[in-house]
Amino acid sequence: MEPGDASNLLTQMRRGALPYCVLALLRHEQRYGVEIVRMLGEVDGMVISEGTIYPLLSRLRRQGLVETVWQESTTGPPRRYYRLTPAGHQALEAFTAEWERFSGAVEHFIGKGT
Repeated sequence: MEPGDASNLLTQMRRGALPYCVLALLRHEQRYGVEIVRMLGEVDGMVISEGTIYPLLSRLRRQGLVETVWQESTTGPPRRYYRLTPAGHQALEAFTAEWERFSGAVEHFIGKGT
């Protein structure tokens, strides 16, 4: 691995985890696309654009993990809100269990400094 590959490494890690971060944001309440982009952008390393989030949300919808509903907005046109389906809840639970196992394994080696 080259020293300059660090930004590519973050991109690869983000690509794998981003769908599940979106599902986690929808775990307790429905949200609209710009709100999801804003919330992700508040966390270092997760900054994305609307051009990234909408194709991802469409893919999650096609996979049956989220569903949408249109709601009127007091500040403009109606908004499409996204919410988890039962399959989305199951996918998030499965990812969470595997993430805890995987991140613990990585931390085992990184934390030891071996």
